[in-house]
Amino acid sequence: MGVVREDSAAIREVRIGSYAVCRQGDRVLLARFVGRGGVRWTLPGGGLDHAEDPLDAVRREVEEETGYHVEVDALLGVNSQRRQVVRGGTSIDHHAFQVFYAVHIVGGELRHEVGGSTDEARWFDVAEVAALDCFELVGIALELDRRRPPSGRVAPQPVSVRSGDG
Repeated sequence: MGVVREDSAAIREVRIGSYAVCRQGDRVLLARFVGRGGVRWTLPGGGLDHAEDPLDAVRREVEEETGYHVEVDALLGVNSQRRQVVRGGTSIDHHAFQVFYAVHIVGGELRHEVGGSTDEARWFDVAEVAALDCFELVGIALELDRRRPPSGRVAPQPVSVRSGDG
């Protein structure tokens, strides 16, 4: 995450993340995020390490969070959101840039991450997802997967009333 302090009162940060839409028929793989903002479902994925390619990051993150080894089928699109957040009493101008990939499983076994930002990975029927407490990026990614828009972008499609950068 890039952090720039403009002055003593304002901090700007950029978080670039890669996320996987892993489907098997009408099921989608989600991971349960446990961290600031509570516990919510998200897509397997997360922030890039320094100098890491987004495609490499999504494969690494899926393996860390779910135990599965995946290959990328397609770039679904991107989402760019800016929001003001308060963390530790400090106002932050947060910019989340999210890259979404369609992936398929090539190996491994489903397991839960230990010592990371997620604590469970599970398959859900896509129809169930709307009733889950999810990060907004889940709805955006599923809409990208459904529509495959030529621009690679869709308007935010929240799955629940809560939002966040997951």
